[in-house]
Amino acid sequence: MNLPFRIASRYFISHNKRSFISIIALIAMLGVGVGTMAMVVVLSVFNGMEELNRQIFKTFDADIKITPREGRRFAVSDSLVRQIQTIEGISTVTQVIEDNALARYRDNQMVVRLKGVDSTFEQRGQLDTAMIEGRLQLLGENGTPYAVISEGVRNALLISMNDLLVPLELWYPRNDRRTLNLTSSEAFNQASIRPGGTFFIESRYDDFVLAPLSVVAPLLQYGNERTALEIQIAPTASANRVQQALTRLLGPTLVVQNRDELNADLLRAIRVEKLFVTVTLSFIILVAAINIFFSLSMLAIEKKEDIRMLYAMGATASQVRQIFLTIGGIVALSGSTLGLGLGIVICWLQQKYGFVSMGTVSSLIDAYPVKLVWKDLLVTTLIIILITIKVSFIPARRAAKTTNTSLLV
Repeated sequence: MNLPFRIASRYFISHNKRSFISIIALIAMLGVGVGTMAMVVVLSVFNGMEELNRQIFKTFDADIKITPREGRRFAVSDSLVRQIQTIEGISTVTQVIEDNALARYRDNQMVVRLKGVDSTFEQRGQLDTAMIEGRLQLLGENGTPYAVISEGVRNALLISMNDLLVPLELWYPRNDRRTLNLTSSEAFNQASIRPGGTFFIESRYDDFVLAPLSVVAPLLQYGNERTALEIQIAPTASANRVQQALTRLLGPTLVVQNRDELNADLLRAIRVEKLFVTVTLSFIILVAAINIFFSLSMLAIEKKEDIRMLYAMGATASQVRQIFLTIGGIVALSGSTLGLGLGIVICWLQQKYGFVSMGTVSSLIDAYPVKLVWKDLLVTTLIIILITIKVSFIPARRAAKTTNTSLLV
């Protein structure tokens, strides 16, 4: 054990006696501990929210989505689908037509987000965990088309799943430019479909109506054109490799995006908020660590005679400086260790028991999600180290310089 650390540890232990300096050091320790605990918990909540959003995206969005670079639709042929299916790692290829349409049920109506999908959508099984009524079925055994609607659409239109006589009507404007009177029913294509199930994920999906592609394509007059192709990859396949292979195959006219890229704005917003919270909590820890500055300054005054004796015994100014830096480090290390431990325990308890509820009903989770990331613990530790060095260096330098000068006089 080197001399500066040994002296610093004895000074730190001796502060257990009741004194004003020891009280300030204890306040500094507790302040750093509380700030560290808050940073661990808050950053873990942001990680949990990011992971929760990924789970929500996974419930509805495909692993990879192919869209046109320009315009809203592109031609899809059977040969193109077969070429895509030959890429290793691809499980299903779902043809999608998505557009706004008018939905009517009895005397109620609203604009919905109509999404037409082929039979491979049911094979993906994504909405199975989000179904709250009925089942995920787009075509019956006798070929009867069914619609899977969101809870928001069901509540807005007052749809009853038990009423087999009243269908859900879908209206879409015709592409015939000769039709000028939009108030006439002849200006719209119409399709009737039976509601077969209701799903709920979160509010951003509350206006969706899923229907078979065979119903949506003629209603929207898309022909062999599609708005997107949704790719589901095998569990053991690499999404990056599949995405790169699709990009090489399809060329520059089509955009190939993974799930994170499709929701980049929301994920970026979460990370920006996390960055600002990290900076804010760092300033809070800095304010708490200022007490280390005051305690070291007063300790230098109290131990002035001891340091004079160290100089007389041959100690250097660098060693005296190291003593005070080590004391500050011990105080900060004790507080940060306590804070890290409490933060990890709180996050573990929240993960296991979910004490803090989100206050809303969700099909995926009912308690605040938390996720511990070791990188965040490392960043928190580095921030505390930098703050400790900053607040401890000035009083340590002053103590060494002042005492040494007084000896020369």
